[in-house]
Amino acid sequence: MNDSLRHHGARALAALALLLVPTLAYAQDAGLDPADSGDTAWLLAATLLGLLLVLPGIGLFYSGRVRTQSMLSVMTQTVAVTALVSLLWIVVGYTLAFGTVSNGWLGSGSAWMLIDLGNVRTDTLVPESAYALFEMVFALAAPALMIGAWVDRARFGWVLGFCALWSLMVYAPIAHWIWGGGWLATRLGTVDYAGGLVVHTSAGVSALIVALLMGRRERFAQAAARNGGLPLLTLVGGAMVWAGSLALAGGSALAAGDDAAMALINTHVAIATAALAWLLLDRLGGTRPGPTGLARGALAGLALIAPVSAYTSPGMAVVLGLVAALVAKGTARLVQVRLQVDDSLSVFAGQGMTGIAGTMLTALVLHPALGGTGYGPGMTLAHQVVGQAVGVVAVVAWSAIATAIAALMVSMALPMRVTRDEEMAGLDATSHGEALLQQD
Repeated sequence: MNDSLRHHGARALAALALLLVPTLAYAQDAGLDPADSGDTAWLLAATLLGLLLVLPGIGLFYSGRVRTQSMLSVMTQTVAVTALVSLLWIVVGYTLAFGTVSNGWLGSGSAWMLIDLGNVRTDTLVPESAYALFEMVFALAAPALMIGAWVDRARFGWVLGFCALWSLMVYAPIAHWIWGGGWLATRLGTVDYAGGLVVHTSAGVSALIVALLMGRRERFAQAAARNGGLPLLTLVGGAMVWAGSLALAGGSALAAGDDAAMALINTHVAIATAALAWLLLDRLGGTRPGPTGLARGALAGLALIAPVSAYTSPGMAVVLGLVAALVAKGTARLVQVRLQVDDSLSVFAGQGMTGIAGTMLTALVLHPALGGTGYGPGMTLAHQVVGQAVGVVAVVAWSAIATAIAALMVSMALPMRVTRDEEMAGLDATSHGEALLQQD
């Protein structure tokens, strides 16, 4: 009897030891994990604020500038695109943008479905899972920004198909070239701190291409002359994007330190300056300053400061804010009035052209004599100008070509535009069967 008890007791102890082995191994791994809890918390907070403010903010910013018969369609597209691209980012988008670098053009499939992630992202002190989540916000913001180019006339199914394909064909490669260790960053030293080139330029150029392919609205002349149906939504949306962009700018430092603080300060200063400068330009042009102009100026300032927000001084951020308002307002007039292109809500002017201007000005603004943090190892002003210029040309060219291909491919199965009658009646009712205000 005693021998039997001893035998069973030994087996129980052996089983317990086997159970403890993985526990001890995990404890050892946790002890060796170099992730910094403070930096990780900072990045996760920035991610949540970005999701909470930027994506709904973009939808509201655009919704307030369209006819009341199409306001719901804009918000519906924004939320649906956010959901769809989120899934694509987890499945394949992240690995294409930030997977193991092979040839510098596209990431490898090492992080498919986020299965093979490192304890920390290379050259950071944050878990790669947190990094993937943070970068997803930028991947969602880019297609959401494009929605303003085709309001009132795009077919819902086509929008979803195009944005899905665009996120893989356009956004993921560009993100890899600049942020994922690709050829622009490593060979030419192209700088883009928070998305002026990766997000704003790619989205703005792509929006212009879609506007050209889709053609003008039936009421283009009347629509171009008015600010929209509910400017309050535009102002609230712009304010949400303003606040959310501060979180993304600070989070892009990937650490809770001085770079994050300077990025917050400079982004806020540039946005505030651009918003006020837009009002001043309206007044000088004979237009009363209003909420729509205030919001449009704010988003223009965001796009222009994004490439360099952590690397410059607050004084230079004021200058960049002024430039943003001038560039965006001038380009909007050129595209819609002179060229008669129906980029409905001036996405190219407010995002694309300002992103391009900010990217090129980065080479100059980085100079220590102008309050910049200086150039990278082996880089001079001339080298940086070349790096920024090649980056702009590459992103503009790829965005234009790949966008045209993606848009036309999807249109073979799903028409781009709704019918004339559907457009005139408004997309809320004809595409979604609902209205902003339901009547009994």
